[in-house]
Amino acid sequence: MTMFAPFRSQATAYGHVQVETGVSGADPHKLVEMLYDGAIDAMARARGALARGDIEAKGKAIGQAVRIIEEGLRAALNHQQGGEVAENLNNVYLYITARLTHANLRNDDAALQECVKLLTPIREAWVAMKPAARP
Repeated sequence: MTMFAPFRSQATAYGHVQVETGVSGADPHKLVEMLYDGAIDAMARARGALARGDIEAKGKAIGQAVRIIEEGLRAALNHQQGGEVAENLNNVYLYITARLTHANLRNDDAALQECVKLLTPIREAWVAMKPAARP
């Protein structure tokens, strides 16, 4: 098994470079899209870890999803300009965070699935609203 450790380490390093490169060149709209992708990916990793019985990895992945939602998506909401839409998103994010906490405490895959099902259409709507490129 140890013969794969260097490759795994290199793959992880490549992933970090890829994310850092994407962040440095991204506009604000793309950054929010990346937050959605990161949260959904973390939930998928949590589901995989739960299925494998890897409770530590499940907890780390759920923790990452919660941080992305709380410190990224919720923190990015502009309640003054966003009005009711921002308030509704805030409530959805709070609910998802509560369900992720439940999923972590109870090893509840259905709760993880629910969170992905709630966040995915929001992500898709966000991507569909991408502003036109400026010349």
